[in-house]
Order: sequence, then structure tokens, then C-alpha cells
Amino acid sequence: MQKDKINMLTLLLLYLNSWEEKGYFEPVRRAWKGHNFDTLNKLEEEGFITQSKTAKSLFLTEKGIEVAKRLEILLNNLKME
Repeated sequence: MQKDKINMLTLLLLYLNSWEEKGYFEPVRRAWKGHNFDTLNKLEEEGFITQSKTAKSLFLTEKGIEVAKRLEILLNNLKME
């Protein structure tokens, strides 16, 4: 359960620190891999990101972007005092 929370928070951080680049057919969203590799591998297994072993950045999938946007809405709705 705790690892699931870490995975989702990592996905949100990846999204919030990502940028858009021109892809072959459509724009793609990329982020740097500056997170725990086990967490990144789990996010890839779940279809939220794609990555290669040699690149220093990764791609967020449409599924990953959609989930991250929902997490961002949840975060924005928290009342921080």
C-alpha cells in the first residue's frame, strides 16, 4: 500500500516536471529519470511511462498523463494551512 502511494506521487512529480517535445506524429511529454529505479520500473509495468535503459529521460504515456492530471486536481483540492 505504501509503495502504491510512492508510485503515484512519483508519477505526479514526473508530470509536474515534464516538458512537451515534438514527436514523429504528435507531441510527446518527457521527464528526467531522477527517481528510484524500482519505482520507475513499476510505473512502466503499469503502463504510465516508457523508458529505455540508456536514455536519461522517459516518456509519459497517455494513461500516465491522464492519471497524473487527476492526481494534480486532488492535490489542488487539499486545504493546506
